[in-house]
Amino acid sequence: MTTQTIQPSNYKLWLAAIKPPMYSVAIMPIWVGTAVALYEHHSLNWSIFSTFISSAILILAWENISNDVFDSDTGIDKKKHHSLVNLTGNKSLIFWAGNLCLALGILGIGAICWWQQDLTVLGLILLCCFLGYMYQGPPFRLGYQGLGEFLCFFAFGPLGVSAAYYSQVQSWSNLSLLASIVVGIATTLVLFCSHFHQVEDDLAAGKRSPLVRMGTQRGAQLLPWFCGSIFAITGVLVALGSFPVWTLLSFVGIPASLKLCRHVATYHDSPDQVSNCKFIAIAVHFWSGLLLGLGFIL
Repeated sequence: MTTQTIQPSNYKLWLAAIKPPMYSVAIMPIWVGTAVALYEHHSLNWSIFSTFISSAILILAWENISNDVFDSDTGIDKKKHHSLVNLTGNKSLIFWAGNLCLALGILGIGAICWWQQDLTVLGLILLCCFLGYMYQGPPFRLGYQGLGEFLCFFAFGPLGVSAAYYSQVQSWSNLSLLASIVVGIATTLVLFCSHFHQVEDDLAAGKRSPLVRMGTQRGAQLLPWFCGSIFAITGVLVALGSFPVWTLLSFVGIPASLKLCRHVATYHDSPDQVSNCKFIAIAVHFWSGLLLGLGFIL
């Protein structure tokens, strides 16, 4: 009898393709928006919260999967061994798997709207999905024009956080909008850092990402300001009395920010060594977002 095992190399490729740490990007807008709603209204609907989290993960899975499909059309992923399309050799299968994730995610959002008899949240999330499609999907492909970070900020910041807040209390909040700026910048940081190791491939495919336009050295010099803005905004809003003082817990993300800036400053022009910087950026995003939300709850 023989036992079929997954080779370690294949396992690592599949893990890199699925990118489990990336899904904190989907969770944080819902977490922070819900935390602000709890802070202001002292109530929490667990069914809506858990359904929203599940739907957000499925929708982000659709975006990641469809991006692999769209990138395979342009040839930018020819050297990307952990592309789902390259791993399976079946672009149609991956395309429809992504669409299934989207349908299930939208179904969850539809359930929230049914419970509330209000379509507002669905409208906001459909707008987020449209921005996500515009990033890589034809005929827009705005990510190839260097506008991906701009789209990312609004989808995961103001729109995502506001949708989560509204799902709890069916109203709007200036405070949730302020919190969404922090979340949006932290999420955009992750996308920005994901380009450092692929500048040559982007250039070859005609993708004018911000790092292609400015160069990796200038990108590395910009990074401390990028990271610093996350904590500076929080600190200023605490000083002004807009945020509760407990949100300063998000400063626990500062060591990860320092690590990120030092790592990129050293290896910005070495693709093999800088390729992991997006995961350090995810750590910044995770700790700053998790503890920002916890600060509102406390």
